[in-house]
Formats: sequence, C-alpha cells, structure tokens
Amino acid sequence: MLTALVLGLPADDNALWVTADTGQGRTRLLLDCGARTLDALPFAEVRAVNHVLFSHLHMDHVAGFDALFRATFDLPGRENHVWGPPGTARILSHRFRGYWWNHAPELRGTWRVHDVNAEEIRTFRFELHEAFEVAHEEGTRPHAGPLFTTSEASVEAISLQHQGVCLGYVVREPERVSVDTAQLAALELRGGPWLAALKAGATGTLDVHGTQHDAKELRSLLLRREQGGSLAYLTDFRLDAAELARLTPLLAGVDTLYAEAQYLPEDADLARRNDHTTADAVATLANAAGVRDLCLLHLSRRYRAERWPEFLQTARAVFPATRFPSGWVGGEG
Repeated sequence: MLTALVLGLPADDNALWVTADTGQGRTRLLLDCGARTLDALPFAEVRAVNHVLFSHLHMDHVAGFDALFRATFDLPGRENHVWGPPGTARILSHRFRGYWWNHAPELRGTWRVHDVNAEEIRTFRFELHEAFEVAHEEGTRPHAGPLFTTSEASVEAISLQHQGVCLGYVVREPERVSVDTAQLAALELRGGPWLAALKAGATGTLDVHGTQHDAKELRSLLLRREQGGSLAYLTDFRLDAAELARLTPLLAGVDTLYAEAQYLPEDADLARRNDHTTADAVATLANAAGVRDLCLLHLSRRYRAERWPEFLQTARAVFPATRFPSGWVGGEG
C-alpha cells in the first residue's frame, strides 16, 4: 500500500512523507524538508527514513534538514541516501560540516548524496568518522529509468524549471499479485508454500499437498494482477504551454498528483516571472494527464487565510477531483 502525508501548513513550508508497505517490507521517503515539517512525525519514523528527495535547495525546501540530520547522522549499519538536482552534494557538504565533530573518529555513519540531471547521476559519499570532511566521488551513471527501486517502490525524477533545475518525483508501487480465493476453493486446493512459489514464477509442475499440478495452468486460474499505486510530487516549477505538453505524458496514469498552487490566476504574471504555477494551471495539467486526484500544497504567503478556499474553487472549476491535504481548510478529515 502506498500512503502519503503532506507535512506543514498552508502558506508555510511543506514536505511529503511517503510510505510504501507490502506487509513484508516498508520503504519510507521524504520529499523535501521544510522548516518544522518533521514535527508531525514520530521520532522513530524520522530515524527510519530510507531516502530523502529534494526538489531543489531553496531555503523553504531544505530548512528542516538539520532536524532530520540530528536524528539520523549516526546510524551504523545502514546508509543514508539524499537525491537532488546538480549542486545538492556541494550544498549539503556545508550542512554536514557545520558542527563540532570532536567525537567523530569514534562514530560511524555513511551518507550518499546523488546529484541528478537529465543525462546522468553523480554520487558522493560522506563518512561520519571523517567528520564529513571528504566528498568521496563514487562516479556517475546514466540517468535512464528510475533513480532507485526497492521491493516496495520505484522512484523516477522529472526535470522541471524554477530559475534553474528543479526535480519532480514519481513514486510507483510494483504490480500487485493476489490469489483468487474463490477459485482456490472451487479447485478444492489448500494454501501453502506452493502459492509463494507460484507467485515467484515457478515453472513445470508444482507439488500441491502431494498432487502434481501444472504451474502455468495454476497461474492462469489462480493469480490476479493489478497495477500498483502511484503518486507524483511537483513543486516550484514553470508551467507554460510547452511544459504542459512535455509533462502530460510523463504523468499519465498517476493516481495522485501532489502539486504546488503558489498563486491564484489574478497573479499569473507574477507566477511566470518567478517560475511558479497557478491553481488553475496545475489543475489543467492534472486534467490533461488523467490523474485520479489532485492535492494542492505550497500556497504563497501573499494570500490571507480567508482566501485559501479560492484555490480549491479555482482548481475544481477545471479539475473537480481537487483537494487540500487532511487538516487544511476544506481538506480531508
């Protein structure tokens, strides 16, 4: 199951906490890390984050990193991964070294920071026992396909423009395979380890409680496949006609789009000057891409709270399945 929680408040710093849970394993992702956004999460969850993904390194998207770093800098036996646009490793190296590390030789912790551009991914390794003083270059690899894949999810990056390179992210669950229990009963078969083998792609014959069955036939009779859940996170980006045409196929089929709605249509000129978007424009993108629903975030501070409902009204006029995050004005819950 893929779940997401928007952290932070309207017209304040935001982030997105994503959990992909199969029942056998869990991947936790933090997309951006604005000031005080982690306050809503239990400390144990913060320490368990697997990957941090920055859209870009403007202050309102990275100001909460110190709180995250304090919780996770010294976790031996696991690696911390941070992803972001070119320059992420250089900027974070200053954050890493911005403390007095007099006990560093006694401590262990490995951080890998990945600079992502359209053509390649460049990785740097930082070690706590070295007081993070050295950015160990670990080479580059082509940027083709997902940034990474776990048993629970894969993550892709989309290049955006926000007075420089900004990254959007698409998170997808793998295909789900389930057993048709009614058909299992109709065949008068009982569950057991053979079902796991069948799901894993067993071929030939399978021993099902002492009786031999053809694996291919059982697979066609018993296994049902469905597409896993998906979401996209786009924030701080220019959305003109050319970008709309480029982004639409990249988001096709995504379940939920979490996207900035920085401005109302009356301030479209300001949005263009600052490489941001408006509530109606991002709703147009959601409609064109055929997403299931649109969740608005990252509203500009220029609007008073009594105007926040206008963002929903404006977007819903274009794309009715628009909402605010849970706990926001007019949001879920």
